[in-house]
Amino acid sequence: MEDPEEASISGSSSIGEAVSGRGENVNYDGGDEDDDLYYIPERRPSLDLGPSPMDISNWHHVAHAPLPPMSYRSMTSEENVDDMEDEDEEGSSTRVQLNRSDSFSSCYSFDSDDCEKKTPKEKNKDDAVPELTDTPELMTDPNEIRHPSLTVKFTFEAISCTLKKLSEGDLQKFKTMLWKRYPRSFSSSPQGMDIVALVDRLLECYSLEVSLQITTTLLEKLERKKLVDYLQTLRIRNEVRHDLCETLKRKYSEVCEDFTMQGQKKHLDDVFVDLLITTTSDNGPNIEHEVLTIEKLDSNRQPGTPLSTKDILSIESMEETSLKFILITGAAGSGKSVAIKRLILDWIEKQSHQHVSFLFPLPFRELKHFEGQRVSLLEIIQTVYPETKKLREEDYKSDDCKMMFIFDGLDEYNGNLDFQNIELLCDHTDPSTLNIIVVNLLRQRLLYRGLFIVTSRPQGKRCIPWDAHYDEIEVRGFRDSEKDKYFTQRFPDPAQAARVIEYINSVRTFRIMCHLPLFCSVVANECQRIFTEQGTQAELPSSITYMYTKLLLVLTRQHRMRRAQELEPEHERDFLMKLGKLAFTMLEQGQFKITKSDWKEFGVSDQEAVVNSGLCTVFVTKPFVLFNEIVISFIHPTMQEYLAALYVFLSFRNQGKNIFEQQLKHKVKGMLKGLKVMEMYRSAVDRSMQYDDGKLDIFLRFLFGMTTKTNLELLQTFCTTTVKWPTVTKDAAALIRKKMSENQHPGRTSNLQRCLEELGLSASEAASR
Repeated sequence: MEDPEEASISGSSSIGEAVSGRGENVNYDGGDEDDDLYYIPERRPSLDLGPSPMDISNWHHVAHAPLPPMSYRSMTSEENVDDMEDEDEEGSSTRVQLNRSDSFSSCYSFDSDDCEKKTPKEKNKDDAVPELTDTPELMTDPNEIRHPSLTVKFTFEAISCTLKKLSEGDLQKFKTMLWKRYPRSFSSSPQGMDIVALVDRLLECYSLEVSLQITTTLLEKLERKKLVDYLQTLRIRNEVRHDLCETLKRKYSEVCEDFTMQGQKKHLDDVFVDLLITTTSDNGPNIEHEVLTIEKLDSNRQPGTPLSTKDILSIESMEETSLKFILITGAAGSGKSVAIKRLILDWIEKQSHQHVSFLFPLPFRELKHFEGQRVSLLEIIQTVYPETKKLREEDYKSDDCKMMFIFDGLDEYNGNLDFQNIELLCDHTDPSTLNIIVVNLLRQRLLYRGLFIVTSRPQGKRCIPWDAHYDEIEVRGFRDSEKDKYFTQRFPDPAQAARVIEYINSVRTFRIMCHLPLFCSVVANECQRIFTEQGTQAELPSSITYMYTKLLLVLTRQHRMRRAQELEPEHERDFLMKLGKLAFTMLEQGQFKITKSDWKEFGVSDQEAVVNSGLCTVFVTKPFVLFNEIVISFIHPTMQEYLAALYVFLSFRNQGKNIFEQQLKHKVKGMLKGLKVMEMYRSAVDRSMQYDDGKLDIFLRFLFGMTTKTNLELLQTFCTTTVKWPTVTKDAAALIRKKMSENQHPGRTSNLQRCLEELGLSASEAASR
């Protein structure tokens, strides 16, 4: 007959819940059908088990123990805790599940002489381990919404970085406390685990919030307050960075190719094309020309090293130079602002600059809102980016919290930057005026641990003091290989993209001028309009004058509004006439750079020409050893030729003045009756034919192009009279045909043919009229 006590033991799985293998080197395979494994030998007489050793009424801690989280099987097969609980609910009476002794009290111990025999051991009050909940001292609010920045990757790295700061002794204490307090975490003692395995196991067992709470609780028990603060700081910074990235995505991840900002926005990745950025500055304008061979304008003759936006203030560059201030210059429309957008988006997407904890773009056009106020730099940052209010004072001063500030458009700032007589400001929390803040930022007195990037048109670098410690790089626009790529990305329809590429390749001046991303945008916008209204097979404008007039209006109006007040029509016209007169005079002299004496002679404001309108650019030449000269030129020689043609055209249109004959008709009506328009064009053709080098060829094309209806409509705003301009297309074509037939200048025939194209006529059409 079976012993009732023995039957009671073998028929209950609660024995497994009371058995502990802690501290012993006995291996079990956890098989469900291996009866020998769970054989329980007879009790030893020497043990005093009390009056009723098998009376399970004394085993309250076993009978009422919570469901064991880790079975022996899970230790070997690493099955999920939920699977084990499901198996227990099925009520298998033959399985004995072994648990650690520190999780639940043991009534049996391994005999030292015969480790394969299990003998009952009397339970002492002193040996009993108090029953612990799974996660003591942890409380989570089920209704609390997890911040999206709290990810597995961040939690793993945050806990790992924190634990790495513990000493070896404290780390062992941490593991011991984790082993005792949170039994679900491990199947065996974690003392042999490295930090990676330790944190990995913790995240397997608990949620992200609970894992952080466990780490915080144990660090507090270890009285490591600084590490508790460090872990909390990491979490706050992570939340701020996430929210900041979302804000920057909304502001900088999309671009609008329409200058009115009413067009459809596209993601930067869909339209961005690599820009030519060089380590050298003062390179002067692009002087590639369809007709002329222009010598480099005494500017920087060193080609420099090409850069990408990822190289700007990268870890590698900072290790080499230790510079923290970079000035990015470039002519109007060269792509500076787009390059900044690329840098910002790469930081958001963790493609570059990951040594930077926070990146704060502060365009000068946004800083203008703080003019006339007393504010601190901190208030400016928190106003533009409210999510930064979570950051603490030490975050702005910590070496492990690198901040990068991007000030786009220094040329748009109209404040008086006095670097000699200005108040010193070193604390970013001290209120002051915007002018003082900007000066001290450029002096690198504010947040001196930060990294600073400033973009400006070349003239803007005069604002930076000569003794400032900074490096300068230049954005040069598109290389030739990137021009086609731009239009391919701009037009999703391959047929349209192919049409546009064929179009710009048909006119060499277009192809050259497309080194400016802004000009590419002008061409693309016009082609897009035509495709939308007339279809893909519609005829595209053959006139280069039309595209240059569009570029002129974009620069002097849409772009100018960011930097200065809008000019009255008469002031705008006066400025263009002065600049055009200078351009024409220089063109006849074969000169492409403007000195200070030239500016004074013609009464042109370099501020208006370089900064406000962007029609000109500035560079430094070194004609002599130890001598620098500031030189101004037009953004491209063809822009100089266009403005020269505009000057000649408006002089005749508004004043009745034929520049080539120096005759003036005082009354416009009398001029149109007594002086034929073609007299001016005949004079222009004769003057152009006099120069064998063709220095007036492109000028002549622009001058003829301004007679067409579409160009007249665009230029009407610069005209002072409402007298209707006579249609001279037929007469102009006849004049060109006559000059071609005379063949007095056989080498100039091709240019005359181009003049016909400006009129919208082919050679055969001109001959038939």
